[in-house]
Amino acid sequence: MKKPRVAVLKTRPESVLEDVGRTMEMADARDHLARGVTTILKDNISWHFPFPGANTTPWQLEGTILELRKLGLGDQVCVQNNTVVTDPKKGERLNRYLPVLEKYGVPVRYNCFPDDLKWIRYEPRGRMLALPRIYPDGITIPEFFIGKNIVHLPTVKCHIYTTTTGAMKNAFGGLLNTRRHYTHSWIHETLVDLLTIQKEIHSGIFAVMDGTTCGNGPGPRTMIPVEKDLLLASGDQVAIDAVAAKLMGFDPMSIKYIRLAHEAGLGVGDPRDIEVVGEDVSGMNFHFTVGDNAVSRFGNLVWFGPLHGLQKLLFRTPLVYFFVFGSSFYHDFAWYPTIGKRRIERYRKTSKWMRLFEQYPEAAEVDPRAAAA
Repeated sequence: MKKPRVAVLKTRPESVLEDVGRTMEMADARDHLARGVTTILKDNISWHFPFPGANTTPWQLEGTILELRKLGLGDQVCVQNNTVVTDPKKGERLNRYLPVLEKYGVPVRYNCFPDDLKWIRYEPRGRMLALPRIYPDGITIPEFFIGKNIVHLPTVKCHIYTTTTGAMKNAFGGLLNTRRHYTHSWIHETLVDLLTIQKEIHSGIFAVMDGTTCGNGPGPRTMIPVEKDLLLASGDQVAIDAVAAKLMGFDPMSIKYIRLAHEAGLGVGDPRDIEVVGEDVSGMNFHFTVGDNAVSRFGNLVWFGPLHGLQKLLFRTPLVYFFVFGSSFYHDFAWYPTIGKRRIERYRKTSKWMRLFEQYPEAAEVDPRAAAA
């Protein structure tokens, strides 16, 4: 049996656009994406603020657009979603995606706006581990996703609930609309269910992962940015997450979502069965640790700890809006101004990637759907 391939490439700002393309080529992107269909670019806005390591980088987005064009996949659409603590329009503007999308005429669709993308009932053919419990009245997905390629654009970073987050977790915002927070007790199983659904509805799946700046600590937002100068790509969503986890210093098969997906045959999570091309990563270990923040400590008590029995009361009644406000307030108005900005300033003084980020133009708040006109 042929091993899945994950490409890992060392890069620098002067060549990063070409290097994104090389990484995709080494990972056989051509073989994983169908011709003659629309390709969805699913970027990762973990936070609308441009915190290094948290979000898709503009060069990751631009390099992917360029390589897809070379492959004859010029029909591209970027799809955004919101979360409890992110505003997609603010995020795409502050992270400087809009000038890139406008430059190449890539329109944006929003699955969080009912007048833009329609959600429909979907009956998965594969075995579901968690979603039927969370959505007893039926699973819904964006109708727009069916029959299209999808290219995920995550970053290399830790996550307080799943240890690491990457290609598999990137489907979370795209395929789940309401009640996303209900899934946290079964978050690992949910990610496996979403990969099962993706394999049923998409004509092709690929991931380009940015590790130019990686996120250490309680991600996906309150992290310590670490410069690593790496790009990863693969058509196997499990394998790329496994390689990223190993780079960060974790045993991939000890991470539940990777192990479950591997056991379900949705991809390969055992590094011994993955072909890594490009850089020799056998000796790489970032020694990352996840840790906690104020929000995760409370979340762990409710999702996995002694307050587990209160989930229905706290998160499935109007009381949930109290915690939504609390999370948003903590991240945007407590942690970011007092800690986050200082970390960005320290990183800016030494990081060549921050200098590259600042070379991308800022954008006015416009409707990027006009790019399709």
